[in-house]
Amino acid sequence: MKILVVDDEMLLVKGIRFNLQNEGYDVITGCNGLEAVRLVQEQQPDLVVLDVMMPEMDGLTACSKIREFSDVPIIMLTAKTDDMDKLLGFDHGVDDYLTKPFNILELKARIRALLRRAGSRSDKAAQPTNTLTIGSITLDLDARNAYRSGTLVDLTAKEFDVIEFLMRNPNRVYSREALLDTIWAYEYRSDIRTVDVHIRRLREKLEENSAEPKYILTKWGVGYYFKK
Repeated sequence: MKILVVDDEMLLVKGIRFNLQNEGYDVITGCNGLEAVRLVQEQQPDLVVLDVMMPEMDGLTACSKIREFSDVPIIMLTAKTDDMDKLLGFDHGVDDYLTKPFNILELKARIRALLRRAGSRSDKAAQPTNTLTIGSITLDLDARNAYRSGTLVDLTAKEFDVIEFLMRNPNRVYSREALLDTIWAYEYRSDIRTVDVHIRRLREKLEENSAEPKYILTKWGVGYYFKK
């Protein structure tokens, strides 16, 4: 697995690289947002660890640029703890957040969790196609691609996780807390609006009319569900 680490704090980058290499990862590094975009295009990493505040181009802008051509999982590093800053990041396509200073063991755990969900590109190519279709929405579970009426839709790794879970359990209502515990797989209660952000983005991408969704519905006062 190849991991791209981008941060302008070179000592931090060296520490992360050392620890990840000891885990067997192939690690490439950069120091600003422009490099992050270029390295994702050239090196096609399996996961990106990206700082928010960097010279040349900040991490959020870099994330938006990357999302124009790649759904690679992105973990954002930030010194900020405000929920709105995190929600802004999710709106730019960030899959996970880690607040500085952080424990390297937690970073490793987050990386493993995202890689398990995303899968390696080689595994995707080797496995047979396995699809899940409800109405006009189809998921290629092996390639982790989503289609609306046959047209490929670009989803982030976490967005795919959410829609796959809901489609595997149609007509069953899940609270935001339940979705956080199931999809994010760790305690994230302080950022409960994260679920709302992902649901909104999925509606914009998969529904014909996001203002009047047909599939990704809300049970007011309870939670979200996928209507079959």
